[in-house]
Amino acid sequence: MLPRLSFFLLFCLLALPAKAAMTIEIVGGAANRIPIAILPFSIPVAPGMPPGLQNPTEVVSGDLGRSGYFRMLDVGDVTTPPAEPQALQLPAWKSRGADAVVIGQIRPLSNDRIEVRFWLFDAVRQTQLAALAYTTTPEGLRAVAHRIADAVHQALLGEPGAYGGRIAYILKRGGRYELQVADADSQNAVTVTASPEPLISPAWSPDGRRLAYVSFEDKKPVVYVQNLADGRRHAVAKFRGSNSAPAWSPDGRRLAVTLSKDETSQIYLLDLLTGEASRFTRGGALDTEAVFSPDGQWLYFTSDRGGSPQIYRASLATGEATRVTFEGGYNVSPALSPNGRTLAFVHRRDGRFHVAVMDLNSRQMQVLTETVYDESPSFAANGRLLLYATLVNDRGVLATVSVDGKVKQRLSQSGDLREPAWGP
Repeated sequence: MLPRLSFFLLFCLLALPAKAAMTIEIVGGAANRIPIAILPFSIPVAPGMPPGLQNPTEVVSGDLGRSGYFRMLDVGDVTTPPAEPQALQLPAWKSRGADAVVIGQIRPLSNDRIEVRFWLFDAVRQTQLAALAYTTTPEGLRAVAHRIADAVHQALLGEPGAYGGRIAYILKRGGRYELQVADADSQNAVTVTASPEPLISPAWSPDGRRLAYVSFEDKKPVVYVQNLADGRRHAVAKFRGSNSAPAWSPDGRRLAVTLSKDETSQIYLLDLLTGEASRFTRGGALDTEAVFSPDGQWLYFTSDRGGSPQIYRASLATGEATRVTFEGGYNVSPALSPNGRTLAFVHRRDGRFHVAVMDLNSRQMQVLTETVYDESPSFAANGRLLLYATLVNDRGVLATVSVDGKVKQRLSQSGDLREPAWGP
């Protein structure tokens, strides 16, 4: 493996479909899960109804069931699902132990489009909590199902779900490296690019349309940007020496990159329109892994300027830097929550590498993971979950953990998975 956190040490020394699907294993959940019944959506046999539609309940149930916050009730005996609220017998579902019930229907529209409706009910209070309708194509039905799961999560827990996003990661198998993109539930994986040489550090553009990453195909690290719609890519940082660790500015116009073209590795700001790279950090220290704050006013980065790898914050206006992490002798790979209030990073303790978070107001730190070698933390769009890579039985897998450490999952696939990034 060539994990992102070990790239710090390295500096000191220097669109095809995927063929396998990931599986998700819940390894930790909330103490009190909400019992919920997701009834099959009503799909009538009607003129204009596309054949072979997947029932959205499969995706909605899968999302909520894997989240660790909900306990899915068996609804296998429902042969005629209710298509309208008035047909739902809420007292019967309350007696079966449900706190909440979801029903829905699909109706055909013109021009090969469909309408998906759903209703969420509180079975205890016998009240309706949410009702929404979506217009989509048959191909977009799965994405709508994720949005329904997000809406149910929001209504029942009071915070946004994270079921509808995408993830990027590196898959290594058989001497081949693949940059893949998949739905947040690990389905619909697509290979964006592949190489016999290492690929590392994928980073999503703010609009989710492009990926920046580092490729070693030229026998040295070079930063590329690739358009996901048409597959076109170009090298944006191919300077003398090493080019690595790309991170997007909030407006998508610049990348923060680590370059060694002048001396030891330093952070540069790369204008994607002109190709000009302006140096941001200076001095003999090793500076790398920069990320922008969501408001675009700060850069957080890893540096050994204090004698050991720690995380610093520098003003983009003045360049003045201050140290952020102080606990322990090794803290690297910063990631910021979408609201900019929480910092995630890799923290070494007793020779093990864990994902930790810090509240940037109180400066309180919490270690979230317990495995031996965790790397590359990345926040979901809702700021409540972190995606990261770890080792299980000497094989790289991806995992998620809630920012309170209570809910954990693992995503595995044939081959080694690493370098994850949660997209918008």
